This record gives sequence, structure tokens and C-alpha cells, in this order.
Amino acid sequence: MIIEPRVRGFICTTAHPDGCAKNIREQIAYVLRQGPLPEGPKRIAVVGCSTGYGLASRIVATFAGGAETIGVSLERAPTATRTGSAGWYNNRAFEIEAQKIGRSPLTLEGDAFSDEMKKTFIDNVRERFGQLDMLVYSLASPVRTDPDTGQTHRSAIKPLGAPVGIKTLNTETGEVFETTIAPASEDEAAATVAVMGGADWKRWIDQLADAGVLAPGFRTLNYTYIGSELTWPIYWNGTLGRAKVDLDRKAEQIRQRLGEDAARVVALKAVVTQASSAIPVVPLYGTVLFKVMKPLGLHEGCIEQIDRLFRTRLGADAEVDEEKRLRVDDWELSPEVQAEVSRRWPLLTTETLGELADLAEYRSQFLRLFGFGIDGVDYARDVDPRIVD
Repeated sequence: MIIEPRVRGFICTTAHPDGCAKNIREQIAYVLRQGPLPEGPKRIAVVGCSTGYGLASRIVATFAGGAETIGVSLERAPTATRTGSAGWYNNRAFEIEAQKIGRSPLTLEGDAFSDEMKKTFIDNVRERFGQLDMLVYSLASPVRTDPDTGQTHRSAIKPLGAPVGIKTLNTETGEVFETTIAPASEDEAAATVAVMGGADWKRWIDQLADAGVLAPGFRTLNYTYIGSELTWPIYWNGTLGRAKVDLDRKAEQIRQRLGEDAARVVALKAVVTQASSAIPVVPLYGTVLFKVMKPLGLHEGCIEQIDRLFRTRLGADAEVDEEKRLRVDDWELSPEVQAEVSRRWPLLTTETLGELADLAEYRSQFLRLFGFGIDGVDYARDVDPRIVD
């Protein structure tokens, strides 16, 4: 079949196997150009391994650090007439490339929130690794079923307390417009914390620790975004921010059990991901941020961010902020960058977007998530969606 992108809002319902595989190879090539990381952890798990920062973590750990990895994700497999999810193709392409250098990665596909998956995971860790040196938690999901109660929680990305008027962007049409978002109820805020807070992360670590599969010196990372004051009305000051506070709280609880260096929340920069595309104001902010950071040589995608994290922030002497987080959002939040983004922000309209922002870069990065718009891929070729080369 000939596979073309089918975009609905902030989701693309198709993915291209050749494009996803090429995207993986390009990320690997970037990491290899940066050189090896011989002192890095060698037995790494990534929960949420198939896209974005989780996928980048698996690539850096494997191709710079020589690690063996076990990943967990929930993906849609392809059929003869329907493409799989981008993550399904990414997982297969990663495994193919890792096997070429003698690694034996394992990917478990299923509900990472469930205790059944955690048990299966633990059994595989015992069999393959014995113990883990590191677990990266990079799971992005709008829905979580609590294993204890059986209750299904759905997150709501809303402000708290009062309605908020924000400037936002229709990435399909390029229209900049003002919108008002109603505040979340307490039930919606609590549900967002249940899904996007630290409860499942801590549950993973507690069950792994109880099972005795954490090696001495074990470390775990959980990725977050703090952002600038321009995004805070809908992000940090809203339901998402409350979930992020819970994440910091759970990190401290893990440290109390396993040691001061055992758990770190990592603050990363704004990038184009499936999750971030769904957050009002973030796509518009991203288009301006990219426009400002690129000429300064500071623009990074997921693979560049995670490569820098592994090379410069994981040592024993790494600085942390007042909440004991590791910060790799320093370039985004530098005074020079934020001053220029803030100067442009009130000037943004549909008519000025082309001058002040980089919508083309945003659209390009969005399509790349699904394997489209990548140089060297023959999109006119008739492909079997069930095959990854």
C-alpha cells in the first residue's frame, strides 16, 4: 500500500515503516558522532520506550553506553491493510539496529500501569539481567486504571481556580487566536494527578525493590517539563503542574527508601511530541522558541537533549535545583532566549506568525514522529505495513 499521513488535530492516524526506521537510524548516527560513554549504566529499563524522550534514552544507552535494555510500551500492531502505530515501528527498527552491534534488546508491549505487566517485567529482568542499574520512566498517557481500586482516571489539561484566556495556534491552518479554558474541577485535578503524577513510577520502583532486582547504586529518572512563564497559566499553574508537584513528592519518597541519589526528576526543554501537541499554548510557544533558538545554535530535539543529559548530568557531581531535579532545560530558559521569546509573544498574530515563529519546523518535526517528511525515504513505494526493514 501507499502510506500517506492522515492528520486529525494533534494525532496522525498513520505511520510509515520506512520513515520510522530511517528516523531511528538518524538518531543513532547522531549519538555515534558524539562518541562512546563507557562509564554509563549497562542494564537499563525504559518504561515508555517507543517514542520521544523514552526512545531517545534507549538509543543513547545502547549506542553510546553499550547497554542492554528492556523496554515497555503499548502499541498498535499493523495489519495487511492498516499501519501500526509509530511506536510499533520504532520498537522494531531499534531492535534491528541494536542487534547489529551485538545487543539483545527486549520490548514488552502492554499496559505499563498494570501489575501484570510489572510481574512479567520482573520475571524477564531476573532471567536476562539479574538486576537493573537504571530505570527511565517516560510514560505519556491520558488514561490510567489504578490496579488497587480498578478505577479508570482520565487527565484534564486545564487551569485551576478560574478560567484562563490564552493565545494558541491551529497547527493545521496556521491560525493564531485567543481562547478561554474553563478551570478544572477538583475531581478532574485529582484524576490528572492519578494519571500524570508519580504514583505509577513509585509503584514500579517499589515492586522492583521488593523483588530484589535493583542493583547496588541503582538510579531512576522521570522526565518532566516546567517551561517558561508564558506557558504557566495552562501548564505549571494548572492540573499538569499539580501532577508535577506530586512527581517531585514521589521522587523524594523513592530517595528515602533507596538513597539520596537514587531518584531524579529531569526537567527537559519543549520539543514536538504527541503528548505536547495536545496541550493548548505549547505548540505556539514551541514555534516561537524554535525560531529563536535555532540561530543561536541552541535548538535541540529529543535525541540531542537526552544525549546531553547522559553525558553531562548523570555524574556524581551533577548539580540539582532546589527541588533536587536535574535541569536540561537551561538553554531554553536562558535569559537571552526567554527575553526574545517574550518580546515576540504579544506581537504574534496569524499574519505575523511567518516572521516571528517557525511553523514549518514544528510541522516537520510533528510529521517525523510518524515517519513522514524524512529525506531519503521513497513515499511513493508500495510497502507492506507489517514489515520493518
